[in-house]
Amino acid sequence: MALEAHYERTIRSEIEFSGVGLHSGAPVKMRLVPAPAGSGIVFRRTDLDNFEIPANGRNVAKVSYATSLMRGSVLISTTEHLLSALIGFGVDNVIVEVDNLEVPILDGSALPYVAAFQEVGLKQQRRKREYLKILKEIEVRDGTKFIGVYPNLEGSSGYGIQYAIDFPAPIGVETFRGDLATGDYVEWIAPARTFGFKEDEAMLRNMGLIRGASDACAIIVSKEGVQNGPLRFEDEFVRHKVLDLIGDLALAGRRIQGRVVAERAGHAMHTALVQRLMRDRSAWELAHGYDEVPDTVENSEPVLGGLQVANA
Repeated sequence: MALEAHYERTIRSEIEFSGVGLHSGAPVKMRLVPAPAGSGIVFRRTDLDNFEIPANGRNVAKVSYATSLMRGSVLISTTEHLLSALIGFGVDNVIVEVDNLEVPILDGSALPYVAAFQEVGLKQQRRKREYLKILKEIEVRDGTKFIGVYPNLEGSSGYGIQYAIDFPAPIGVETFRGDLATGDYVEWIAPARTFGFKEDEAMLRNMGLIRGASDACAIIVSKEGVQNGPLRFEDEFVRHKVLDLIGDLALAGRRIQGRVVAERAGHAMHTALVQRLMRDRSAWELAHGYDEVPDTVENSEPVLGGLQVANA
């Protein structure tokens, strides 16, 4: 039985972050600013006359090793961890002010963001939150890689996620299954860090990537194992892919009401699914009802939103 419709939320006060970009290595300061109901998530380049780039599928740019947005010739890169935290924690409207081309990587997870959201709390707004209710399947395939979104099974109205990865040893095969509507994003997904293979470092740096990478912001994996353990979860690698997926699918503009299944997918396939979904207006409708965990605190106090996992 669906709960009463939720209302949109923004953060109660401004939040500031600083750090370096994962790929650019450039220092960056970022400020999250409360935004009016209905405005969504908007990035603002304060170093470029406050040029704004809404976080939606129309503005997706390069997606090889991170999800970047571009409007005109203005770029904002590596947005997925912040977007994941916003969707996972239930923040609908915010302005993201950055003074460089890339969002700071922080510790490589979404945990610093949700910790800040918990500290300042969320403010309930007067507009009912809309969800993207999936009406028919949309799939993207590339060889053995695959991602698809499907209508919920009868009796369910959540945001189901099933993800499988298959990397070289020592990672191997990991699987995840859960639902973003069940309330545990902060505990089960947000702490999962990005990761990379030590043997790929020279190649990626020669490509102008990972200039800001260090063992403080990423899990470093070699053939011998994890170099900078311990892991936060036994299956932290697939959990981080789920974190990325939630952030990338945030570019649909609303939280999904449906089931997402992915096998060996990545940023490019995640965002390709968003764009295909946006092009097919018959594949979805806007809905207000959702089976979410009820808030334990009303109005302007901190609230949680997230994921419950079942590992296969």
